Amino acid sequence: MRFSLVTWNVNSIRTRLDHVLTYLANHEPDVMCLQETKVEDTLFPRVPFMELGYTMTLYGGKGLAGVATLSKRKPQRWHRGFREGVSDKQCRLLFTHIDGISIYNMYVPNGTAVGSEAFVYKLEWLRRLRVDLDAHEKREHELLLCGDFNIAPDERDVWSVDAMLGHTHFTEIEHEELAHVLEFGLHDCYRKHHPERGGFTWFDYRMNAFERNEGLRIDHVYASRSLYERSAEVIHDYGPRSWSSPSDHIPVRAVFDLP
Repeated sequence: MRFSLVTWNVNSIRTRLDHVLTYLANHEPDVMCLQETKVEDTLFPRVPFMELGYTMTLYGGKGLAGVATLSKRKPQRWHRGFREGVSDKQCRLLFTHIDGISIYNMYVPNGTAVGSEAFVYKLEWLRRLRVDLDAHEKREHELLLCGDFNIAPDERDVWSVDAMLGHTHFTEIEHEELAHVLEFGLHDCYRKHHPERGGFTWFDYRMNAFERNEGLRIDHVYASRSLYERSAEVIHDYGPRSWSSPSDHIPVRAVFDLP
């Protein structure tokens, strides 16, 4: 049996609603994880997704964050935000358990600028994520972490190392915090199939960055060992980036061969 998951920072679900509905109709993934939905749960456009046969698990609010997980099958369990410690001040983490797979849909804080309060919040957020994994998961679990991580893990993941040095998304401390999360027993599904440089998932709207292929790979799918070994393919779909009024991120589609 094949299981497919799409993760996509849509940069406002209401602005990009037609894009998401078109993508769902064309590809029919089992699960779609959306980030930066920018809408309160009561205002989320539910009906079009219900008509396509999807259940919605939502965690949104006022502001620039918000995550939503759309699934063909209703989650057996779900949780909004961190399960350990105080509530997060922003809507960025949504856990669902669907048919034996624990899925963490994540919109990691941007960090804004090195040394800023926002950057400290980003680092603390990643540490809290690892605490949650240690408290609620086991390495042998079927586990997926996906979403906009706002971190390019290594030199292959940035269009210019020189341009990125000293800037958020590519600092040593961000790399260390991400590595600490992954040391739980998680593996990069895209790099299993594409070890070469490139595969950028975010492109600035300015300076013709998409046309110049000047981007960052910051949208990821990480899997526990058992799922990683059954990762069949990961596709970075650049088609929607050329649509009218696109998100600055592209959808990432991951396919797994399940027993």
